[in-house]
Amino acid sequence: MSAQYCKNATERPEPVKAEVKGNIPSWLQGTLLRNGPGIFSVGDTSYNHWFDGMSIMNSFTFKDGEMTHRSRFLRSDTYKANMAADRIVVSEMGTMAYPDPSKNFIVKAITFLNHTVPDFTDNGASNFIKYGNDYFATSETNYIRKIDPVTLETQDKVDYLKFLPINLATSHPHYDKEGNAYNIGTSIADKGKTKYTLFKVPAASEKDKGKNVPALKNADVICAVPCRSLLSPSYYHSFGMTDNYFIFVEQPFKLDILRMATAYMRGVNWASCLKFCPEENTLIHLIDRKTGKVVDTKYYTGSLVVYHHVNAFEVDGHVIFDVIAYNDSSLYDMFYIDKLKEEPASHDKRYSKPGYRRYVLPVHPDKGAAIGDDLVKLKFTTASAVKEKEGKLMCQAEVLCEGFELPRINYDVNGRRHQFVYGNIVEESAVSKQVAKFDTETKKMLYWGEEKCWPLEPVFVPRPKGESEDDGLLLISVINSNPGQSGFILILDGRTFKEVARAHVNGEIYKDMHGFFIPEGQ
Repeated sequence: MSAQYCKNATERPEPVKAEVKGNIPSWLQGTLLRNGPGIFSVGDTSYNHWFDGMSIMNSFTFKDGEMTHRSRFLRSDTYKANMAADRIVVSEMGTMAYPDPSKNFIVKAITFLNHTVPDFTDNGASNFIKYGNDYFATSETNYIRKIDPVTLETQDKVDYLKFLPINLATSHPHYDKEGNAYNIGTSIADKGKTKYTLFKVPAASEKDKGKNVPALKNADVICAVPCRSLLSPSYYHSFGMTDNYFIFVEQPFKLDILRMATAYMRGVNWASCLKFCPEENTLIHLIDRKTGKVVDTKYYTGSLVVYHHVNAFEVDGHVIFDVIAYNDSSLYDMFYIDKLKEEPASHDKRYSKPGYRRYVLPVHPDKGAAIGDDLVKLKFTTASAVKEKEGKLMCQAEVLCEGFELPRINYDVNGRRHQFVYGNIVEESAVSKQVAKFDTETKKMLYWGEEKCWPLEPVFVPRPKGESEDDGLLLISVINSNPGQSGFILILDGRTFKEVARAHVNGEIYKDMHGFFIPEGQ
């Protein structure tokens, strides 16, 4: 199945009605957008890594018990340049593009200079972001592409650097109830300092209504956190947010900037400049949302690699945050195309299984506590925060479960205590055969799986005026390799995890990264 993920997709830009089996509840009105790599070879050239593939966007629109599907390739500058040249000419993280051997010296010299100070790709194949009233396809570079969420047509190219001093930014922002967006990016050697910049993009204002004002024009920097190392900033993919705090995990999985500057010359890709330092601790930054200042207490834990935060919340003077964590950085390597095409047996031996970990940070630790004391005073978790010299707290997580990834919650409870998490079961490999509902209180799981069906990341849609946290529906793209059957959107009841309906699309569904649901009228 893994090898199937690496074939070029086919776009279907015109909406086509799906064949529905079961009954889609009438209250489900809106569009599920999904984004992921869809083109892996151009002409005689191919990408080395699955994450590098050029974006294909999918929309699944629900209205009056029916669903329509369409898909388009993101018409990024990267896409246009590659297609015009009929070869890959724009470098991605795992694939360095070199000029056609027939090109002259001047072209080669310019290409070399462009890679010494990299101008990154605008191939936003990871997720969608909403800033103001606008939607953007995004990866993790300084470029995002505005898209029309109805037609999936590609619109403006937006450079974060024109509004904020950031060279990289996450594709997992947070949103508050007023529609403000919060995100974090890395400023590399800005005014001689490398730092992590937290920023806010306000909700669309009345004065800008009807005007073509870039949402990022109103962005505000909340705070800047100095990097532990000037030329080796931490890699990160997401962060946590509660009502009063941001949680940023500065992990010992780092980008070596000097090695990146010489990667092209050395004939290696930028991903080879990512280094995991297992001998180093992880530093956890707790940032006050109101003051924009990092709290004085220094929180540490052992070395780890985190891609996805689950949620964070506050209880009795403690900040609790849940993450999906790995013991090493081998997950990225598993998605190189040649590794995906290997036999599963050899593939699985290198698999680093993730753990769902819960950390607890005492916000105002007892200064009179003795060294060696555990300062966590909560009964419902075994997570600890032990006082060390100089008042540092060494945090140990409670492992709630293992082999669980791509976590999604009812976002209405984001920043508050949650009970239920939905995600993919990845016990044996990164290729998921099941989705699950995990109860953080009872530690019980409910599963869905079907022969020769490969479910992707579940997205929870709450029922309007729902009666409970899990009162809603799960929307799940499913790749179907049963002969003569097409892929489908699976709809599960959020409470029982039983199938409500499935909508078969006219065409293939491809493995993707993340999804974003837009309720009708938003």
